[in-house]
Amino acid sequence: MEKFSSSYWNEHYLQDRTGWDIGYISTPIKEYIDQLDDRQIRILVPGAGNAYEVEYLFIQGFNNVFLLDFSEKSILNFMERCPEFPAEQIVLQDFFEHHGKYDLILEQTFFSSIPLQKRHLYAEKMADLLNPSGKVTGLLFGQEFPFEGPPYGGTEKQYKRLFSKQFEVVVMNTANNSIKPRQGNELFFILRKKRG
Repeated sequence: MEKFSSSYWNEHYLQDRTGWDIGYISTPIKEYIDQLDDRQIRILVPGAGNAYEVEYLFIQGFNNVFLLDFSEKSILNFMERCPEFPAEQIVLQDFFEHHGKYDLILEQTFFSSIPLQKRHLYAEKMADLLNPSGKVTGLLFGQEFPFEGPPYGGTEKQYKRLFSKQFEVVVMNTANNSIKPRQGNELFFILRKKRG
């Protein structure tokens, strides 16, 4: 079974093989959201999984937040937990086939599920989905792993090279507020779409 496919990930959720899922929004992303002033911006959370970020944004009054995933089971999990969330803002679709324009895209473990040879497509698609000067913000693993992923890791140098064509790197630092098992191994980043 292909590792980047809806059936592969759906099976993980059906079998409850979701070791990456911490069960709540991660602290670095929560604290980033908490300093956002404009509750009207359009936000996408791709590869959202159980979508704790989407839930938190919605509770905080961000009404233009969209959940995107291609695992039906993960979306059903979210809908059971958050039945009041607008159904029209839940998208069951492959990220690479999605169309829309957003001011902010949040990244939480989705990138680490993408095989290395598709990473340039991720960078291109992120830029395509953003409005001018839009941002991608979130967490990346700050290390390479000694096994065949997912998850797929990487280094700060690799990520900066990958994103340099489409984005200005505003921030990319080791997160100082990661959960204990990931301390020192996550990079918090903010990328701004380049003009033109």
